[in-house]
Amino acid sequence: MKTQLEAIRSNLLDPQAVALLDHLQWWDLPELGIDSPFPVAVLGQGQPLLLLHGFDSSFLEYRRLAPLLCSRFQLFIPDLFGFGFSPRPRTAHYGREPVLLHLERVLQRIPGNHPIGVVGASMGGAVAVEIARRQPDRINTLLLLAPAGLTGRPMPVPPLLDRLGAWFLSRPGVRRALCRQAFADPDRDVGPAEEQIASLHLQCPGWSEALAAFARSGGFSGSGHPLPQQPMHVLWGNNDRILRAGQQQALSALLEHPVEALDACGHLPHIDRPQDVSERCNTVFLPC
Repeated sequence: MKTQLEAIRSNLLDPQAVALLDHLQWWDLPELGIDSPFPVAVLGQGQPLLLLHGFDSSFLEYRRLAPLLCSRFQLFIPDLFGFGFSPRPRTAHYGREPVLLHLERVLQRIPGNHPIGVVGASMGGAVAVEIARRQPDRINTLLLLAPAGLTGRPMPVPPLLDRLGAWFLSRPGVRRALCRQAFADPDRDVGPAEEQIASLHLQCPGWSEALAAFARSGGFSGSGHPLPQQPMHVLWGNNDRILRAGQQQALSALLEHPVEALDACGHLPHIDRPQDVSERCNTVFLPC
């Protein structure tokens, strides 16, 4: 994966993605039983902050937010296990538990004993909630961006349909449509650079097999019960066309605090409104 990503670099259209690649490290995590290293972008100075991307995405999702945070936080941005540019051995298991085990090893590698804040976007919000429950002494505060998977229940995708779903998600027209759907104003904000980043990781060996296996596992639906003990703050966009109204209502009923909605914002507040998210990070994570 490392060599492949280095080859991709010269063709990247988004300069912020290229800049984030400059901070990419490859961590050996032998406890997972996998020989290949795992990608983690590490940059900035200050209080540690763990940033978790969404479903079928990568660490490059934070290309616009990271430059706004790195003067005040030390950022750790991993690819979730089985996603992005992480290794995907054929013999590995994919699903909720492997994702969380990988993150626990990442947390062990973050130096110092400082409490860590977590930002989770879309499915990464459900992952953040799960890892916060498992690591209450290590994680102190959560900022969830249009979190998906806190409500509902796991619904494993049957064999054959899982592979059909992966094939469907690999179609260029489908990728383009999903990318546009995530933005509040796709006609203005979605171009070749955004479409390229949304599909780069599909070139990784084992992408379709790992995605199908994750679908068979049932994913992270229902992760919000019970809520973790740490303080939790939630942002979403008023123009979110992926987190549907029923999901928003169920999520609002689950949470103890009101959700903050951002105008002119879709399913990706950290891309549509990175300055606003940066300011919320200051409020949520930095001591007064």
